[in-house]
Amino acid sequence: MRSLLVDDIGELVTNVSGDGEAGPLGIRRNVALLVEEGRVAWIGPTRDAPPADRRIDAAGAAVLPGFVDSHAHLVFAGDRAAEFAARMAGQPYTGGGIRTTVGATRAASDDELRATVRRLHAEALRQGTTTIEIKSGYGLTVADEARSLRIAAEVTEETTFLGAHVVPAEYADRPDDYVGMVCGPMLAAAAPYARWIDVFCERGAFDVDHARAILACGQAVGLGVRMHANQLGPGPGVRLGVELGAASVDHCTHLSDADIGALAGSPTVATLLPGAEFSTRSPYPDARRLLDAGVTVALATDCNPGSSYTSSMPFCIALAVREMRMTPAEAVWAATAGGAAALRRDDVGVLRPGVRADLMILDAPSHLHLAYRPGVPLIRQVLHNGVPRCRP
Repeated sequence: MRSLLVDDIGELVTNVSGDGEAGPLGIRRNVALLVEEGRVAWIGPTRDAPPADRRIDAAGAAVLPGFVDSHAHLVFAGDRAAEFAARMAGQPYTGGGIRTTVGATRAASDDELRATVRRLHAEALRQGTTTIEIKSGYGLTVADEARSLRIAAEVTEETTFLGAHVVPAEYADRPDDYVGMVCGPMLAAAAPYARWIDVFCERGAFDVDHARAILACGQAVGLGVRMHANQLGPGPGVRLGVELGAASVDHCTHLSDADIGALAGSPTVATLLPGAEFSTRSPYPDARRLLDAGVTVALATDCNPGSSYTSSMPFCIALAVREMRMTPAEAVWAATAGGAAALRRDDVGVLRPGVRADLMILDAPSHLHLAYRPGVPLIRQVLHNGVPRCRP
């Protein structure tokens, strides 16, 4: 058994309630962390650090759990930079560009899709993301949705079937027939490669009745529920997610008091995606309103080629602090432990003995610098399953 000691940690974010300093991050200072067999084995004062086979000197820097990005769309082909430029010139976002990516994705080879997934996965890892959820949703045929999930499963265990992203052009006049295919042969082909099922419940996509039917079919074959909801306007999506016991409802930009009350009284996480608002010049969600009501909030990138082409969780933290009224501590928690809650995971997003040794060493003395120094590459080193993976 080989062991690794990370010592001289100036600030350790544990996200363990009651650990270290008061507040959501459970900060401990001047400590060391021992890794054995890919797990955290011990945390304690640097002066009491046990011997180990290898040592990493944090040199007084901050160490955090790896980011948990619980909402990403990495399986795609093509480029929508021109669409982004048009939005920056004043064209509103409607979600219609999804079909452009669908055409390019269907035409791409497995190797082309695989190369994009691996490039973006590596890009995210370099920026501290050690757990990432990846959705399908740009194939929208039985074969293309299944292959999208198969390719996604090569890099993550958190895969989500999103056959109900939009109704493809060939079914534009027959949405009921498309829903039937999603619930039947498409789900059967996709389920072996998926942990979750998701629906874009929004005007121009799927109404509440179609969303309920699709999600119920996914639940019947053992998939957990996630939802895109209330991004483009008010609607019933959030409350449907709570009704069905969804692990997470994502976007949550337009919420009524009833929506917030439903979330606050449930274990469903509200996952906020500020990269989408940045890229579409849309109103940001009011995270303060959610947090003050007691809702569990996560942050994720929504990495996709159309409405949020970023893999950077630090960027999303900075946006959440600047634009959504979150404190730096709340945003860091949401990007780590919050993302883990959105995936119903208790082995990532925290640092305590027994959990997976996923962590990052910052080139900074405190977690505050993630929002304080936006755009600066502050991730000095990343450990995934206890193994050093990335060192810029």
